Amino acid sequence: MGKIATRPETGNLYFDFRYLGKRCREQTALPDTAANRKKLERILEKIEAEITLGSFDYGRYFPDSPRAKKLSKRALTSVGGYHATPLLSEFAETWFAEKEIEWRDTQIVTVRGCLDRHIVPALGDKEVGSITRAEILEFRAALAKVRSRNGKTLSASRINHIMTPLRMMLNEAADRYEFSSSFRGIKSLNVPRTDVEPFTLEEVQQILHRVHPDFREYYAVRFFTGMRTGEIDGLTWEHVDFSRRQILVHQALVVGEFVPTKTDGSFRSIDMSQPVFDALKAQFEVTGKTGLVFTTRKGTPLSHRNVTKRVWYPLLEELGLRPRRPYQTRHTAATLWLAAGESPEWIARQMGHTTTEMLFRVYSRFVPNLTRQDGSAFERMLEQKQA
Repeated sequence: MGKIATRPETGNLYFDFRYLGKRCREQTALPDTAANRKKLERILEKIEAEITLGSFDYGRYFPDSPRAKKLSKRALTSVGGYHATPLLSEFAETWFAEKEIEWRDTQIVTVRGCLDRHIVPALGDKEVGSITRAEILEFRAALAKVRSRNGKTLSASRINHIMTPLRMMLNEAADRYEFSSSFRGIKSLNVPRTDVEPFTLEEVQQILHRVHPDFREYYAVRFFTGMRTGEIDGLTWEHVDFSRRQILVHQALVVGEFVPTKTDGSFRSIDMSQPVFDALKAQFEVTGKTGLVFTTRKGTPLSHRNVTKRVWYPLLEELGLRPRRPYQTRHTAATLWLAAGESPEWIARQMGHTTTEMLFRVYSRFVPNLTRQDGSAFERMLEQKQA
């Protein structure tokens, strides 16, 4: 059992504890007062707890101590005092090779990019078992200063996405080599909610009236089904059932590749309203002989970036409407359905949500303005009872 003692020559406090069978004494510059003694006792308790757990790193607590060179976690890995752990650059390749069989091609590209551009250059020369919490937080802080191609700093969401492979790797290494991962307890950065800015029905009608004829049916289906960009761009005629008036959402087009929908909820059937039915019938006359419902004039898949840049934003500017991402067409469908009084359970199924929780959390603030379900109905009921 360690203790906090006083050095007679100076009157200053020092740590006295045993580590790996050796007695360790580490001096401090703190005089012997009740407050200082209590402070060091708390530190000593933490040190002894980490020694018991096998996660104690001498060099982290006493970096200037001569013993740190021999007893730090890095030094001990080289002589077998701890389980030897590989460099992060080496373990990253092992981990990636084991995991990529579980991932889609798009995720493989994303994770590979995070490793090659950020994680390995910053931490690759460190042993996975010696990476400290401070080093992880320092790496995350450095990411906040990185600028993307457009000159903007990385968003909190993007930083979280980069940190995720690091967290997965360190936790896996900790389980494999039996050490305590320094990543545990580090929370993701808070990500601001994306603004929900749906279009009104009048604005939707304006857009459909003025958009280039090649894209009228495309946007009609987007506005009145709530389909995601990848889902509508990857929609094929085999998944359009005119007899049952349903659209079967089974896949999405992501970075030029057809992939299954992300979740069980996203794998769904969407009921066609009359405007959607009419739009798809009209589109069938144009592309009915090809696999995809919506294509370029050459019959190739749409590039959503190109469509957004050349069609969507110029159209909003022409109409004098506030610039909004095309994803707002999905929010528009949800708010229009709510305004019409459709069942929340039905709306959730159309959107690909497994429950109504997200529906109410994201869209509830728009409902009172659209449906007058704002307490006035309750007041009318009371008035009728009192009459």
